[in-house]
Amino acid sequence: MNFTETAWKVFNQAIEDYHVSDDVNTLINNPFEKDTLERILYAKNWIDTVQWHLEDIIRDENIDPTEALHLKRTIDTSNQKRTDLVEFIDSWFLKKFENITPKPDAKINTETIAWAVDRLSILALKVYHMSQEAYRESASEEHRAACKAKLDVLLTQHEDLSTSINQLLTDIENGDVKMKVYKQMKMYNDESLNPILYQKGQQK
Repeated sequence: MNFTETAWKVFNQAIEDYHVSDDVNTLINNPFEKDTLERILYAKNWIDTVQWHLEDIIRDENIDPTEALHLKRTIDTSNQKRTDLVEFIDSWFLKKFENITPKPDAKINTETIAWAVDRLSILALKVYHMSQEAYRESASEEHRAACKAKLDVLLTQHEDLSTSINQLLTDIENGDVKMKVYKQMKMYNDESLNPILYQKGQQK
């Protein structure tokens, strides 16, 4: 089983586990051993799955404004955790390939391994939920047909993205691509970088 096959299997296990209770407040129960890549991937997708459903909830037109504000801040916190975990995955691969010497003409990829994995995790969620709609008995035949067509596109995207990630890993292992990691430098949660937050602090 190659890397993306493993990741896809882990992502879908996390999605299935979440939907046992289908509750954004459910605490993660990671089944994989500490310090394994599978444990990291499971945690990554669990964050994505919870956030997927938070984004659904906050779009309720009848939501109480106070609850919406609370959810928005929860989503912001989730986004930061998601980014931190993606960067941790990149660090994991940086360690894995630390003894690889890139060739003099090695290319630099526009996207790191972990950010591609992030897209794969989100894609797993899209496939799961589009499948639910494509086979929802209470939906119209027209709706199911439209969703099945979209599902076919998503499955093609899964195949292409998996191939691309595996090729990138091979290119790094062969020294054809130089692995270089950049931090996201998100500013909105940082009280020293977000003007709204640090100006508020100065007014006290």
